[in-house]
Amino acid sequence: MLSTFTLTGVFPVLPTPFDAGGRPDEAGLRRLVRYLLACGVDGITYPGVASEVGQLSRDERLGLGAAVLAEVAGRVPVIAGASSGVLASTVEFARAAVAGGAAALMVAVPPDRPQAAQQIEYFAAVADAVPGAALMLQNVPPPVGAGLEPIAVLEVLAAVPAVCYVKEETLPSGQRLSAIRAAAPASLRGVFGGAGGRYITDEMRRGAAGTMPAIELAEVHVALWRAHRAGDAALVRRIFSRMLPVLNVQAVFRWSLTKHVLRSRGLIECDAQRAAGPRLDALDRADVDAFMADLADLLLAPENLPR
Repeated sequence: MLSTFTLTGVFPVLPTPFDAGGRPDEAGLRRLVRYLLACGVDGITYPGVASEVGQLSRDERLGLGAAVLAEVAGRVPVIAGASSGVLASTVEFARAAVAGGAAALMVAVPPDRPQAAQQIEYFAAVADAVPGAALMLQNVPPPVGAGLEPIAVLEVLAAVPAVCYVKEETLPSGQRLSAIRAAAPASLRGVFGGAGGRYITDEMRRGAAGTMPAIELAEVHVALWRAHRAGDAALVRRIFSRMLPVLNVQAVFRWSLTKHVLRSRGLIECDAQRAAGPRLDALDRADVDAFMADLADLLLAPENLPR
């Protein structure tokens, strides 16, 4: 059985570091786990879109997923990504994560199943294959996912109680989050936001259980969520406003931004990426470095970073 308590707070999605030869860097991945733990995150997510999961082989996913769970060693809950275009593969990844101690399983809405009945059939099959597992429906917009409307998400929740979390990433995520929470069955434990944390203040106001951003601003997300828990809305807004320059760049450059920041801080050795997408040039990197310097008071000091 997986966790029966409610997951809440900051659950950053680990990237997958690669070496100069394009091979996964497991030691670097484990270092990133230790970094997130030092930041005080509430939990960790791996793998997801920010992990370049679509560019990982079956064996890489299984091996790296096991490494993350081993490094975490139960200190915080792990939401394990089990998404795949093939149901049998999703089940394989899900069972491996359960065996390793994952707290929940994140499964993206398959884009080739746009109808609620098709989604119900799919999630019911996953739930039957991993009895007792807490499932998270990741509602990703097209073309990666089906981008279900809230009414369809609610139909899945009602039909498959094992789906007790939603990660809502189809825009406008805040309005969709409100619609889901307003009519959800009692089995729903929470709705998380994603999309790099760009809409986090709206999601918080609407009752989000947590956020699952990329990793490069982990300390800042932790500080923001702590302010939210303390009821300090003014501090939440100030912290969010300070994050915006980096979030703007992240919206365009995604993996390149994340890996540049992590490499600059000495947390990974190489900024190689497999996923297609724009790369930062020298002027972009200079901008990001300046924006990160503006956040230095919210970041772990260099001497406190894991090596």
